[in-house]
Amino acid sequence: MSKRSWALIAALLVSLIYGVSFTIAKDVMPTYVKPYGFIILRVLGATILFWAITFLGPKEKIQLQDFPRIIAAAFFGVGLNMLTFFKGLNYTSPISAAVIMVTTPIIVLILSAIIMKEKVKLRKIIGILLGLFGTGFLILYGKSIGNATNASLGNLLVFINAASYAFYLIVVKKLMDKYNAFTFVKWVYTFGLLMVLPFGWCEYKEIQWATIPTTILWEIGFVVVFTTFFTYLFNLVSMRELKPTTVAVFIYLQPLFATIFAIGLGKDELTLVKIVSAVLIFIGVYLVTQKGKSQPQ
Repeated sequence: MSKRSWALIAALLVSLIYGVSFTIAKDVMPTYVKPYGFIILRVLGATILFWAITFLGPKEKIQLQDFPRIIAAAFFGVGLNMLTFFKGLNYTSPISAAVIMVTTPIIVLILSAIIMKEKVKLRKIIGILLGLFGTGFLILYGKSIGNATNASLGNLLVFINAASYAFYLIVVKKLMDKYNAFTFVKWVYTFGLLMVLPFGWCEYKEIQWATIPTTILWEIGFVVVFTTFFTYLFNLVSMRELKPTTVAVFIYLQPLFATIFAIGLGKDELTLVKIVSAVLIFIGVYLVTQKGKSQPQ
């Protein structure tokens, strides 16, 4: 299997894990762990895991002039990203949050054209728009799951998260071109931990571990190990072979996977709207991920 195929599989796994995580994280928050306290758990756990596996990568030394970019990646990919997403998810519904995240490919497309001078093909634009229509159709006419206590604020925070993630994909691309992922990802999370610590320390101390059911503990572990640790590794694998716009378009699959997971748990139902949305999303992703002649995607 080619490196590109592995990169596409990695991007698909990221969307699958995130899609499942919308509902899982909602089970944990805010009853057992408040949003910012959950972020501390997530980032601290992932930081420990990234440092623990650092020996798996090659022995590289990060040049001093690259640390500002690493700090920027930590801010957009960990700090601002997680703080706005978890607080937003606490206020809005899981599927609404997933759908708002689909603005990311549009933002990445614009940033790639401006910052990276990437030439955007008509096929890719059509694919992104089809995915956007599919996800928009899903949220406007589909059945959302979960309660929204302050949907407007929650949706705004999730949108900020989407924009932050778009910047992260652009910033981290140059690091991927220069270093192995194991070399710098531990530093990204170390700086990210320092950024989120002041916001979440109080909520972290409030966690009553003795009262948390076993099932919720497993869900917390899933978010730390899979939603954080593995998704960031998979994302870096995909970023090495794919353009930011191609990686970003997989976000369109997140609300679809979130809906499928909700249906599997009996919290949602399969309708014609969801089927049509799925078809549009898959066609959009297909168009964007198709490799042009002699062009990296």
